[in-house]
Amino acid sequence: MELIFSYQGSANLLSASNSHATNEIAVSVRGLGLTYKTSIDKRPTLKARAKSLGRGSKHVRIIQALDDVNLDVEYGQVLGIIGTNGAGKSSMMRVIAGIIPPTKGRIEVFGSVSTLLALGVGFNPSMSGRDNVFLGGLAAGMSREEIEDHFQEIAEFSELGEAIDAPMRTYSSGMFSRLAFSVAVTVRPDILIVDEALSTGDAKFKEKSLNRMKELRSDDRALILVSHAMATLREVCNDVVWMHKGKLVQRGKPNETISAYQEFLQVGKSAALDEDV
Repeated sequence: MELIFSYQGSANLLSASNSHATNEIAVSVRGLGLTYKTSIDKRPTLKARAKSLGRGSKHVRIIQALDDVNLDVEYGQVLGIIGTNGAGKSSMMRVIAGIIPPTKGRIEVFGSVSTLLALGVGFNPSMSGRDNVFLGGLAAGMSREEIEDHFQEIAEFSELGEAIDAPMRTYSSGMFSRLAFSVAVTVRPDILIVDEALSTGDAKFKEKSLNRMKELRSDDRALILVSHAMATLREVCNDVVWMHKGKLVQRGKPNETISAYQEFLQVGKSAALDEDV
């Protein structure tokens, strides 16, 4: 069994030299597998409870989250990843980002990485938005000086106003999401991984976020977007991967892959599925 992690990027994301060329590999995944083991408490029947004096029994369930996934992402690509809940999309993003280790396989990442996997992960609700900007920036690999230099940009993009100095426990989910997204997209990494973050906030901020993602598209950057918002993926991506039950089912042009996925779901071009919600 071969299990290899290789990260070849700059720790200083904002000042990293963007010298990558189109078609140069940004992320290479080979034979990726991820297995979870979970314990389930099984409640006994009345008869069994009488025999065992009320003691329950634990059953171990094995979940194959990823199964022999092979994937290359090149610089210049905006790759969308689609699939039903439980398809393995978020699991794969977390493994690529180095957040969880795979059970087997080889992962090579060539460049600095910023992730927006679960909005606000690592934020402290008891701290102010201002303090959490620094906390989130440091977690993303920025130096304190870099965060200070870009703080105004982050604050203005989030549109929080004076609330930036209020504890985050007082924020609405939309405010929370806006600040998390603002920190992530300010890092300007070589590789940006976004998982279900473009559908947060009100309509105005959704459009603003989408425009920022378009600004980040370039020949020397790779973007990976996980989303159920098919209209967004059609507009932003130049390549889409469809996953199902931990396997890569299809990869190709956005319209072709999304249409095949929608046909699989037997919903056709449903307005509900196309809606960015």
